[in-house]
Amino acid sequence: QAPLIESGGGLVQAGGSRTLSCVASGRTFSNYAMGWFRQTPGKEREFVAAISWAGSKTLYDNSVKGRFTISRDNAKNSITLYMTNLRPEDTAVYYCGAKAGRWYETPADEYTYWGQGTQVTVSS
Repeated sequence: QAPLIESGGGLVQAGGSRTLSCVASGRTFSNYAMGWFRQTPGKEREFVAAISWAGSKTLYDNSVKGRFTISRDNAKNSITLYMTNLRPEDTAVYYCGAKAGRWYETPADEYTYWGQGTQVTVSS
């Protein structure tokens, strides 16, 4: 079983909202930075948002800044991505990742643990 489990994907109309969740399975990630990434066919996994180990700092890609919000609940070993004003170009498989160490990075290869992904499709 993947160490991280994403949920919340689905079909949504442009302009709508969706909340993705990621729960750790079998281990705790309270001392890890966490991030959300997305991937479309034929493209590399790209950075969306990240949050530091205690949730004090966050970072967003410019394409989602002001529309997406990342948060975490270490007591529940989970992170959330709240997405609003969704656009067709947000369509992708969304993955959460865990990076050893308390501070985030944007390259996907800095993240050690991944979930299986959840598909988000935004219709125009």
